[in-house]
Amino acid sequence: MKIVFAGTPEFAATALRALLDSGHEVPLVLTQPDRPAGRGLKPQASAVKQLAEGRGLRLLQPANLKGIEVVRAVAAASPEAVVVAAYGLILPAPLLSLPPLGCLNIHASLLPRWRGAAPIQRALLAGDASTGVTIMQMDEGLDTGPILLQESLPIGARDTAGVLHDKLARLGARLIVRALIERPAPQLQDSSRATCAPRVAKGEAEIDWRRPALEIERQVRAFNPSPGAYTRLGAEALKIWEAGVEPLLSSAPGTVCATGADGIVIGCGAGALRITQLQRAGGRRLAAGAFLAGFKLEPGVRLGAGGA
Repeated sequence: MKIVFAGTPEFAATALRALLDSGHEVPLVLTQPDRPAGRGLKPQASAVKQLAEGRGLRLLQPANLKGIEVVRAVAAASPEAVVVAAYGLILPAPLLSLPPLGCLNIHASLLPRWRGAAPIQRALLAGDASTGVTIMQMDEGLDTGPILLQESLPIGARDTAGVLHDKLARLGARLIVRALIERPAPQLQDSSRATCAPRVAKGEAEIDWRRPALEIERQVRAFNPSPGAYTRLGAEALKIWEAGVEPLLSSAPGTVCATGADGIVIGCGAGALRITQLQRAGGRRLAAGAFLAGFKLEPGVRLGAGGA
């Protein structure tokens, strides 16, 4: 089948790779413009761009889709379908109605739950027991189109957003290939069951130790690898990468209860959190024991806003 593909990060590249390896023809790829990244903030090509260039595919990187040029380029490619995965730009109505089989979106949730930009993080923050992938026929709404295929998978007790992303990327790649073969009948979503998954705001990553340890542990996993949950020790930010709940311990929220090679225990609003991997600003991620070898942190110290 002839397909135009639109996507940007590794989640999308996994699907594009599967489509190409399945023998589909991709005459045109759309991806976001190169963005500054890394310590030097040099422009960096997206994962989809790197794959497209490696496979010799024609590539466009429009900053937006408001003009007619992209619609004309897609029309000239004569696709039977457009496949979209984590593209980051909203497709205009002329583009949605262009291909005979429409535009198909690979969404990392079981719609209508978690419509929006951050379904993986929202599922982890909410403590969902499972999530999945939906292949959806796109319309002009935000993840509101009819469902073509869905498949669920359990969320592991230690799954981070990064781990869950990779599982869902592989599942999404398999489902889009299947959807193009089977062409299942679309089923309308039940919008009364919809929940929203807005983009993660920077302030959400700061830990509020007054919350229950269980919620903070979810926060740590939801924001790993990005943006990274963090707390403050005086003026210094400490990123927390790995932690577990100590339900039977209790202390004043934000107070260091115990330190050792097996972790740094911090009091929470309910229970306590055992931090097993963390990072100082500008430093490396370290296991708790290695961190404590180079950084003095004693019981009684307070973390968080106003801590010292």
